[in-house]
Amino acid sequence: MNCGSEFAFRFLNEELSFSPEAIDWHPVAVGKLWRYNLHYFDCLMEEGRSRESMRTLLDSWIASNAPGTADAWEPFPLSLRIVNWIKLFLTSDMRTTIADKWLDSLYDQTLWLEQSVEYHLMGNHYFKNGKALLFAGLFFVGPVAERWLGKGLQILSSEIEEQILADGGHFERSPMYHAMILEDCLDLLNLCLDHSRRDLGIFSERLRLVTRAMVRFLLGMSHPDGEIALFNDAAFGIETRPAELAAYYERLTGERIAAQTGAYWAFPESGYFVMAPAQGNRLIIDCGPVGPDYQPGHAHCDTLSFELSLRGRRVIVDSGCCQYLDGDIRRYNRGNVGHNTVTLDGVNQSDVWSAHRCARRARPMGPGITLRDDGALHFTGAHDGYHRLSGRPVHHRNVVWQGKRLVVEDLLDGEGEHEVESRLHIHPDLTVGFHENRAFIRNGSELLLTVASLGGEEIGCDEGWYCPEFGLSLPCSVLSVRLRNVRFPSRCGWVMTIGSADELR
Repeated sequence: MNCGSEFAFRFLNEELSFSPEAIDWHPVAVGKLWRYNLHYFDCLMEEGRSRESMRTLLDSWIASNAPGTADAWEPFPLSLRIVNWIKLFLTSDMRTTIADKWLDSLYDQTLWLEQSVEYHLMGNHYFKNGKALLFAGLFFVGPVAERWLGKGLQILSSEIEEQILADGGHFERSPMYHAMILEDCLDLLNLCLDHSRRDLGIFSERLRLVTRAMVRFLLGMSHPDGEIALFNDAAFGIETRPAELAAYYERLTGERIAAQTGAYWAFPESGYFVMAPAQGNRLIIDCGPVGPDYQPGHAHCDTLSFELSLRGRRVIVDSGCCQYLDGDIRRYNRGNVGHNTVTLDGVNQSDVWSAHRCARRARPMGPGITLRDDGALHFTGAHDGYHRLSGRPVHHRNVVWQGKRLVVEDLLDGEGEHEVESRLHIHPDLTVGFHENRAFIRNGSELLLTVASLGGEEIGCDEGWYCPEFGLSLPCSVLSVRLRNVRFPSRCGWVMTIGSADELR
């Protein structure tokens, strides 16, 4: 959240301002997610916020939001607010000025949360519920607080085993939500570290191991610009940046987690594979499940899609995530059309629908990455998302990066005739030009990448969308190859040459 003043609130690239005497906690001019952000109270710990404004916000919220009020008392914002209020009350300059009505409200909010834990949603919501109960259980004293502490500890202990995969990734396969849960785990470690209670001591040791793996994953899933990859529901500016979370871990443990090194690395349980043959160059490809089977609400059709950075900047990008409301841009971001992969017969590889639903879904098949004897990096993987179509197609993708040559080869198994489309989203800051059926991607006068189709087919250029932040949709060029009445099995793909104009002469 960013504040232009102490009562100007900017979330999701939308800003509203209020007077201290008339804060509207339920503005109708914005969407539900914006109102959720308002009720999170992340603003309490902002640098430069005065103690008086904090008092005004707390008093106004309590006066305007009776128990059960929509948005305000729903379990997810309730969980975040409980933690943020406790963090505020534990700061040294607030401990002596905590009003009784604030404590009474916090107590009532936790009682309400205890009865509305999101068992029906699970995932990151359930984790947030557990975190809030544990925070409140340690903040208050007495038998009710002990009950909250026990319930929170039980939820978190089981969900760490469930939600954090062996490679350190979060099971919803969104780098943004991974960063969210990592910060939650670091907050919990901060709270429980060196605690005299034996159960919390055991829990903090588990958290230390988990957060180490999670930091390694997050750094490995970041581009040279320091920001996260945008697979599934992910956007910049929502969660704390990777380097800051790594620094938080170092402050707590004294251990510095270095960024990944080497020409390639893999997170096989999450299904992400990374090529990094030179400093500033990075390709990240997705060949993992869309998410947990019982909660794929943040899934996109990005199986076998990839992002590419060259010379420290993003060149081929994922379309990102603009909003959670259902609509054209939400469908663009989630569907095949918003990703750098192959579409068959105009059908999404996974059956995403509504804002957060996913029915039939692509399953990854046999992904792996190696360094070949000839020095080439080689990724191979497949998915069965199109098995439901006539002829039961399977999409295989090979990516070979050798020197300045990067080849993306798509092998399409199956039978019958199909329509095939392959797309590449180009960062909107870059320009795209064409000559002799090749696309030239430039940053100003600097030539970054030359692109041709693998089979010599004509390359089209469409207008697409790049949504690196919520509420932000930037037009971008999308390179495309469209083939009709293709007899399967078949082959298509891209051939890219990396380098400056001088190097390509």
